[in-house]
Amino acid sequence: MNLYAFLKAQAALSLSTFLKTSLIVFMAVMTSAPVMVRYLERYDMEFLARTVSYIGYIWMGGLILFFSMALCLDSYRALVYLISRAGRADMSALTLTAGTSFYVPLIFAFIAGTYGFFEAGNIRVEELTIKTSKIPQENNPLRIVQISDVHVGLIVRGERLKRIAERVKGVSPDIVVSTGDLVDGQINKIEGLAEILSEIKPRFGKYAVTGNHEYYAGLDQALDFTRKAGFALLRGEAVRVAGVSIAGVDDATGKQYGRFNGASEKELLSGLDPVQFRILLKHRPRVNDLAPGLFDLQLSGHTHRGQIFPFSLITKRYFPNHSGYIRLPDASHLYVSRGSGTWGPPIRFLSPPEVTVISLVHEGE
Repeated sequence: MNLYAFLKAQAALSLSTFLKTSLIVFMAVMTSAPVMVRYLERYDMEFLARTVSYIGYIWMGGLILFFSMALCLDSYRALVYLISRAGRADMSALTLTAGTSFYVPLIFAFIAGTYGFFEAGNIRVEELTIKTSKIPQENNPLRIVQISDVHVGLIVRGERLKRIAERVKGVSPDIVVSTGDLVDGQINKIEGLAEILSEIKPRFGKYAVTGNHEYYAGLDQALDFTRKAGFALLRGEAVRVAGVSIAGVDDATGKQYGRFNGASEKELLSGLDPVQFRILLKHRPRVNDLAPGLFDLQLSGHTHRGQIFPFSLITKRYFPNHSGYIRLPDASHLYVSRGSGTWGPPIRFLSPPEVTVISLVHEGE
C-alpha cells in the first residue's frame, strides 16, 4: 500500500529527487513502526514508544482509506480505458487525470480518518433482549454487559478506558463479561489502568476469557492484569451464578503457544445443566458444529466488524458471523461485539465501538 501511494503521488506531483527520497524514507519508517515500538518499549522509552505508535498507526489507518478509494478510482479508469479501446470511441470526457485520482483519495482519507478518530472514542451502548423461561423470577431481568477487544496498551489508556468504564457503570449491570483481547500486544507500562476497570462492581461478578492478544502480550502478565481488573478468568471451566451457567474457553491461539487450558468446548458444555440458561464466552465468533443446543447464548468478539471500512469486507470472508445478533439452530443465540476499543490505528470508520447490554427476561414478562 505504501508503494502504491508513492507511485500515485509521483504521477500526480512530479516529485523532485529530494522529495522522492524523503517520502521513501518516511514510508520505510512507517512500515517498520510496529517493530520500532517493540524495541523502544523494551528499553523503557515509553514516551517515544507511544509517539511512534500513534504516528505509525494513524498513518496505517489513513493509508488503508487512501488505498481503498484510489483502487476504486483506478478500477474506474481501467474500465474507461478498456471500453474506449474496445469500442474505438473517444471517452476523454470520462477519463480521470493522475492528479484527480491522487487528490480525491487523499482528501477522502483525511476526512474519513478524522471522522474515524473521533468515532473511535464515541462508545455506543447496544441493547439486546432475549426472552427465556430459564431465568429465575428473582433475577428477572438479568442484565449482562459485554465488553470485548478493549486492547489496553499504548493507545487505549486512561481517558479512553475511563469512557468505557463509565458506559458500563452507567447501565447498572448485574454481570460483566470480557470476551478477550482486554489487553494489546504491548503492555509493558500499564500500571494503574486495571484499577479503572476494578471500580466496576456488578452484584454477580465479572468474568473473562482469553483472546489472541493475551498470548501476544505475554499470557502471565495479561492474566495478572485481568485479575487485577476484577475479572474471574474462565479457562475451560464454568461457574453458576444468578441462576445461569457461564462457561469460558481459551482462544485457539493458546494451542500454538502450548498454553491452552481446560476441557474441550464440547466436554465443557456437555457438563452444564440444561435447565439453566447457559452462556458461552468465546473470543472468536466461530460456532463449534457440535455445540448448538449445548448453550443458549454465545458471546464473542475478535472481528471489530473490520474496524475501518472497507477492511470489513475482508474480515467478513473469514468470519461469516461478523457482528451483531445471530440466531443459531436448536434455539441457540450468538452475539458478536464490534469491540470496545481499537487495535492498531485509533480509528473506526463505519464500525463504532460498543458496550453491549444483554437483558435476559423471563418469558411471558
